[in-house]
Amino acid sequence: MKKFDFLLFGVVFILVVFGLLMIYSASSVVGFNIFNDKYHFIKDQLVWVLLGFSGLLFFYFFDYHRFFNLAIPILLVALFILVLVFIPGIGSSAKGASRWINLGSFRLQPAEFVKLALAIYLSAWFSKKEKGRFFAFLLLIGSVLLLVMLQPDMGTAAIILFEAAVIYFLSGGSIMHFVVATPVAFGIGYLLIKSAPYRMARLTSFLNLDRSLEGTSYHVKQILIALGSGGIFGLGIGNSIQKYDYLPENVTDSIFPIIAEEFGLLGSAVLVFFFAALIARGFVIATRAKDNFGKLLAAGITSFIGIQIIINLGAMTALLPLTGVPLPFISFGGSALIVDIASIGILLNIAKQGHHQS
Repeated sequence: MKKFDFLLFGVVFILVVFGLLMIYSASSVVGFNIFNDKYHFIKDQLVWVLLGFSGLLFFYFFDYHRFFNLAIPILLVALFILVLVFIPGIGSSAKGASRWINLGSFRLQPAEFVKLALAIYLSAWFSKKEKGRFFAFLLLIGSVLLLVMLQPDMGTAAIILFEAAVIYFLSGGSIMHFVVATPVAFGIGYLLIKSAPYRMARLTSFLNLDRSLEGTSYHVKQILIALGSGGIFGLGIGNSIQKYDYLPENVTDSIFPIIAEEFGLLGSAVLVFFFAALIARGFVIATRAKDNFGKLLAAGITSFIGIQIIINLGAMTALLPLTGVPLPFISFGGSALIVDIASIGILLNIAKQGHHQS
């Protein structure tokens, strides 16, 4: 047990338990209104938490070096299920987005698994030096991003792009590639925003936030009301007013404003501190890994969890435009929670094997 990273596990365990507490608090009203059961959401989340920690336990004992030879099959399976969302009868849609596969009592979101599959594949590919790989890398990432954007899911596409860039440049990629690719990526991103009226409305609302609340969306207004209502110390656990059907998506993507309302600025700051500790620990594990594959895999996993935290918190504090990205370990949702917790198991395995260097 000396090799077990209690710090990383402890931070994740506390975040997950706090997430369960907040889901119960935020969902009791909507659960009763929709399902006539105020425990509906917390019961589902508990099942996913158990599955996630089962995955964590499995990957803690599963030597991460085995992923090296499994990298291509894992990526192909992830891309295959990503394509399945577009097939009628298999794919499942909601609010104009085709992001899920219907498995009866459970809906699988393939894009969540693609994040981990890409981290494994790119880490295996880039752990050995290879010339002229930049265009092959762009072709792969471009294909994955196209499939994700067709769903459409711009938030997840941004996470995948950032994760891929981190692994590429940590493996020794040229800084000139970064200089050339960044403006191109921003340009394509802007065109994608402009091509979808709802995205353009979100961007316009975000850019005009400082002028007048009249021009901002209903969702952003309710987020700002929740943040302001909490003050420094919060209204107290369970005392949120915004959860009474005022704040949209208050159990999934927008759970942070409920946290800010109930726990205030201080409570929110403590939560951000735990997230920062998680990201810092992930990169420490990456630096202590005994081989390039372990270093890149740890950095890749930490990157996709970290950027998702930043995008969600940025959107929920009006620092970034709204995106449909859940808050890792906290938001209600099966696929994302299971993948995130299971990924921590891989980090723990890398930490265990790199322990002698720490």
